[in-house]
Amino acid sequence: MAARQGSRRGPSRPLSWLRRLRPGSPLRWWRELALVLPAYWTYTLVRNLVPDQEDAAVENADQLYGWEQALGIDLELGVNRMFDRIEWLIVGMNYYYAVAHFAVTAAVLVWLFRRRPQHYRAARTVFLTTNVVALAGFYLYPLAPPRLLPGRGYIDTVITHGTWGSWASGDMANYSNQYAAMPSMHVGWSVFCAAVVVLLARRRWVRVAALAHPGATLVAIVATGNHFVLDAVGGVLALGAGLAIWWAVATGRRRHRARSRAREQLAELATTDREPDRVEATV
Repeated sequence: MAARQGSRRGPSRPLSWLRRLRPGSPLRWWRELALVLPAYWTYTLVRNLVPDQEDAAVENADQLYGWEQALGIDLELGVNRMFDRIEWLIVGMNYYYAVAHFAVTAAVLVWLFRRRPQHYRAARTVFLTTNVVALAGFYLYPLAPPRLLPGRGYIDTVITHGTWGSWASGDMANYSNQYAAMPSMHVGWSVFCAAVVVLLARRRWVRVAALAHPGATLVAIVATGNHFVLDAVGGVLALGAGLAIWWAVATGRRRHRARSRAREQLAELATTDREPDRVEATV
């Protein structure tokens, strides 16, 4: 008997860790790190493996700029030059672009895990799904940032002011795909963080600060010459697509569970109805 039980448990052990990630299972920080960190590493790896299609990226940038001109939102050159005249401000924007993107997002996810664990899993899944959608955008629509457009007058503020830490310019650019500008995940992540904090934080000043983050991010990505305005729109759309995919999957799971419970209840009713017949037959 013991041998039989052991043989039953054996095959399930390799899958036990994955089963603990299912909805409703207890959250464990080490399991989340084991999920989120490899997911981000994979995102970065795939993003940087997307071919540097320079010609296509420049053509797409010209096309995108034409759309912005038609819409009257071609603000990039004026904003880039205006901020570049104020050194302390543009250096601050450079660092905000390089640091806040990661620091704020990580802080929000940790806050969710610790203070709002009942909402953490859904938010984390939306976040990861959004990044998968973004990877599709990087591959299907390579786009040169304004600072890499030849002869257009844009200033690469990181190089001009010697800012460190940015993956977009300087020596760090050798390790990053420079033509993965659409959608802007700086904006996508910032809107994600703002939405989570506004919906779940209790203190008003925290919610107000969260609302300011996407606005500051939008100014930073344009002022530093790293994105067009429409890239920001793409980031919001990518977040919307990630949310829609999560909602569809979650709704499908709820319906599946509801149907399973209904079948179980019907089976129990059928079993209960048969019990009197069995008793009578026995008598």
